Amino acid sequence: MSPPFARLMRSSIVHVGFAFLAMGGWAAFANRAHPMPAPLYAGLLQGAISATITLVLKRAIEYLASRFSGLAALLAPPVIAGLVSATLLTILHTLGGTPEIAKTIAVPLTVATSYAALYNYSLWRIRKA
Repeated sequence: MSPPFARLMRSSIVHVGFAFLAMGGWAAFANRAHPMPAPLYAGLLQGAISATITLVLKRAIEYLASRFSGLAALLAPPVIAGLVSATLLTILHTLGGTPEIAKTIAVPLTVATSYAALYNYSLWRIRKA
């Protein structure tokens, strides 16, 4: 991988932009059966939420991982992150009038929680060693 490409791939703005487009696109697709502008609003809302979660999640997992020890350090951070994400996604999409909330949040929540679990596992293994 070339140095400029590697630098681009480490860029927070690239990650945030990708999250906005990918998860916002998913939300628009999940709501496609509803008349416009509902799919567009769901996509914009989910894109904004995913971009924000992308910015915050890594630091939140690091913070939570440092607050627990033993098995709790393995389990609690991703569970907390998943519950907070699910709650925020549900509340914000309800307030935003998203028609298909469960379909809309299924993919972003799965991706965010999976990332939280895998990243937290890597931190836990380093601390355990």
